[in-house]
Amino acid sequence: MAQQATAERRYPTLRWYICALLFFACTINYVDRQVMSLLKEPLFINQFGWTQADFGWVNSAFNWAYAIMMPLAGYFIDWIGPKRGYAIAVVVWSLSAMSHALCSTFGQFATARFCLGIGESANFPAAIRTVATWFPQNERALATGLFNSGTNVGVMVAAFAVPWVIAVTGSWRYAFVFTGTLVAVWLVLWFTGYRRAPVAVMQHDTPRRKIPYSKLLRSRGGWAFLAGKFLTDPVWWFYLFWLPGFLFKKFGLDLLHMGAPLIVIYLAADVGSIGGGWLSSALLKRGMSLNAARKVTMLMFAALVTGAIFVPFSFGNMWVTVSLIGLAAGAHQGWSANLFTLVSDIFPEEAVGSVVGLGGLGGAIGGAVAQPLIGYWLDYSHNSYALLFIIAGSLYLIAFLIIHLLVPKIERQSL
Repeated sequence: MAQQATAERRYPTLRWYICALLFFACTINYVDRQVMSLLKEPLFINQFGWTQADFGWVNSAFNWAYAIMMPLAGYFIDWIGPKRGYAIAVVVWSLSAMSHALCSTFGQFATARFCLGIGESANFPAAIRTVATWFPQNERALATGLFNSGTNVGVMVAAFAVPWVIAVTGSWRYAFVFTGTLVAVWLVLWFTGYRRAPVAVMQHDTPRRKIPYSKLLRSRGGWAFLAGKFLTDPVWWFYLFWLPGFLFKKFGLDLLHMGAPLIVIYLAADVGSIGGGWLSSALLKRGMSLNAARKVTMLMFAALVTGAIFVPFSFGNMWVTVSLIGLAAGAHQGWSANLFTLVSDIFPEEAVGSVVGLGGLGGAIGGAVAQPLIGYWLDYSHNSYALLFIIAGSLYLIAFLIIHLLVPKIERQSL
């Protein structure tokens, strides 16, 4: 019976179709996140008169909602299953993203951003749980890297789509609206794919027994994942929310000329995401132990991230700067693909969404605290980004050491 279930869960074409839809959802997710960052200098700083700290506080509202909702979203996904849970989350975050078009004041944007964080908090718990349901262990890191690469594509799509939408419509407000049609397409494809799911997948997608957070918080694996997210997620938020402003201040790139550098950076991030997932999966298939395959890969990417430390010393050359940031962004995504996969390596399937939510709580709290601090630092230092890049390049090796100390050997834990 177990062999039959395993065979059913290995429908090769259908499971990669589902992975493609996870990629699509992550693309929409990051388009929605990135619009405000692209409009930061021309609209919020120059037209609305915000300070850098004001922009940081609005992003902090997003992160606090993300932090509050992440454990609840993970718990919800584990209980209701990713089929319905993911669909609900996509609708909520898309409506929240479009609501930005109705905003005019600081308070209204902060509220819209908070609502966006509520909806988007379910994205990764649902996606990681879906991978755990559909994919065997030796393919999960690759599948995670593939769908996670959609986050980078979302940034690239936004870099081209936002200026085009504003040029065609004459209003920045429509830049927050255009992803609504993509959501309708995604929902149709999502339910179509699940309608063809084998019996074993549907059995794993139905509401499951709830594992209380009190048990997860007694697990060293849970704390390892939370610590890894707390230290490294704020770095990714820094790239996502503040990089367009950095390119504007450092090299004078406006909205129309920012596309090429952002594409180079996030193409590198795509390579890192897919390559990171492929590498640990390939090492597993070649006979390396699970513990060694994951940790060798994570250590390599933690070391590559240190390229960000050299950004302040790139002598004002834009493409050297872009290359260093691209290396760091790609290494972050390779790190992230394997960090997420640790959850399904260590925990039973019915706990995956909850643990991802718990780690997301840590990452979002780190981001919520960091966002206004970044803004205050930039106001104080007259837009000096050097210290920020040095910190960003240093945190991953610290995170790796903590994870290794908490989980000396990666193996399935009994709850």
